[in-house]
Order: sequence, then C-alpha cells, then structure tokens
Amino acid sequence: MRSNRRPKKCFTMRRIQYRKSQLIFLLTLRFAIGWHVLYEGISKVINPQWTSADFLHESRGILAGFSEWILSNPNLLATVDLLNAWGLVLIGLALIFGFLFRPAAIIGSILIFIYYLSVPPLVGYEYTLPSDGSNLIINRTLIEAIALFGLALFPTNRIFGLDYFIPSLFKRKT
Repeated sequence: MRSNRRPKKCFTMRRIQYRKSQLIFLLTLRFAIGWHVLYEGISKVINPQWTSADFLHESRGILAGFSEWILSNPNLLATVDLLNAWGLVLIGLALIFGFLFRPAAIIGSILIFIYYLSVPPLVGYEYTLPSDGSNLIINRTLIEAIALFGLALFPTNRIFGLDYFIPSLFKRKT
C-alpha cells in the first residue's frame, strides 16, 4: 500500500540533511543566542562605568582564586573587561551572521561556561547580585553554554550564513 504523503523537503550539505523544521529550529536557536550574547556585549561596551569587578567579587566556584588574581591587578581587570565586552560582541555577530560560526560557538560556549564556573548555583553559595530565579546546579548560563556547544555540531552556517560564501571566494576559476 502506497502512501499519498510527499517526503518532507530536506536541505542537504555534503552528508548532512536537515528537514525544514529542524533547520528553522537550529537557526532560531542560533539567532536567539547570538542576539543575547551580542546585546550583553553591546550593553557593556556602551556603558563606561561597566566593569566585571562586581561579578568577579561574587565568584565562589572553582575559579574564585582566578577571579581574585584578576581583581588584584587593575590593568589586568581593565584588559579582561575589554576582552569580555568586545568578545561577546564579536561572538554574537558571528553567530547571527554565520561567519566563523563553529569557532565562535565553541569560544562562546567556553566563555559562558567560565561564567558558570565562577558563580555556580550550588547549595551553600549565596550571592549579592540578583539571580534569574531559584536554581540548583542547572541555570540559564549552563544551558546556554551547552546549547552553544551543541550548535557548533550543526553547521547551519554552511546553509544559511556568510561561511557558505567563503569557500567559493577562494576557488580558482578554470
């Protein structure tokens, strides 16, 4: 007995196939995280009073000693602030536009995971900075880091992104 259903349209890249719904979900996730990371960076860049010092003072996780070391050196703190703010901007833009997508997703995942390790939501740790709810072990920071790493496994940039055009720019015309 034959089905009258037509096969779902798939987008193919080498050996990778995405159904339209899968691609839309992955692109939506990529753009949403990209926008969040970009906005976090822009809000830091345009605020001349912003510094990571308050966040670093809150560090109770395994990176607490590292945070104290950064705080002990004003020049190092200024460098970390600059790299953090502009790093977030560049990672956000790369995710949105699909340019150097995989390195941006992996670096973004690592950066956000560092935030998580600095201020983990564990029993016995209390923070003065406001949180985004009641969390235990898992919070939005960890979820975003995991999602970014997962996105790096799905090269949507090769279907919808600037990385799609890069190989063709370097191909020799014969």
